[in-house]
Amino acid sequence: MTGLLWVTVPYVAFTSFLLGHIWRYRHDQFGWTTRSSQLYESRLLRWGSPLFHFGLLAVLGGHVMGVGVPESWTAALGVSEPAYHLMSVSMGTLSGLATVAGLGILLYRRATVAAVRKATTGIDKIMYLLLGGAIGTGMLNTVGSNLIGGGYDYRATVSPWFRSLFTVHPRPELMAGVPTSFQIHALVVLTLLGVWPYTRLVHVFSAPLGYLTRPYVVYRSRDVNHPGAHRYARAWEVSATPAARKVHNHP
Repeated sequence: MTGLLWVTVPYVAFTSFLLGHIWRYRHDQFGWTTRSSQLYESRLLRWGSPLFHFGLLAVLGGHVMGVGVPESWTAALGVSEPAYHLMSVSMGTLSGLATVAGLGILLYRRATVAAVRKATTGIDKIMYLLLGGAIGTGMLNTVGSNLIGGGYDYRATVSPWFRSLFTVHPRPELMAGVPTSFQIHALVVLTLLGVWPYTRLVHVFSAPLGYLTRPYVVYRSRDVNHPGAHRYARAWEVSATPAARKVHNHP
């Protein structure tokens, strides 16, 4: 059972994540979109979207640091375990609260705005359920176990288990004694990764980074009072050559 949960399930999720994105890009490029609903309602979206996206980016950054970076590396940089724990809990709590608030606003918007509710698909509902489960269990671990409770050193079990999945010697035994809330969080996140390519979450890989480096687009307004305001021909008149206009105007 340990091998099934902590070796087979992760590899199935990773395979679905990778091949699913390749398939989606090759066969459904027109569907590679967030299906924006800003046209239907913008007031709640203006508050919920930044809170959710920036909060989630901070949460992901904390996970990369906590799960991807070995404890020995931070110790070598002079970061003690108490200092790391304080930074992890404080930043994790703040970013988690922002993410929860943003997701709450977005879910309220989907439930109360009729046009947005009608545009919500079945896979959207599954996505929001998994997102809520991942964020909820993550907050339970951060606030419940590490802030209010006695704390749990996940960097001694969960982190090396996750890193071992990318080697030829996975170590599922590390997850055997992990608290249930951490196990549930890991399984929910793996499930979310597995269904990711088939949801609107694919837009994460279509961030408009080109806007940061592309040149400015210059717009010029037409001043009707300016003497040269009408010096440009209309689009449907450009194709007419002077000779053609002369023939056309011949009595």
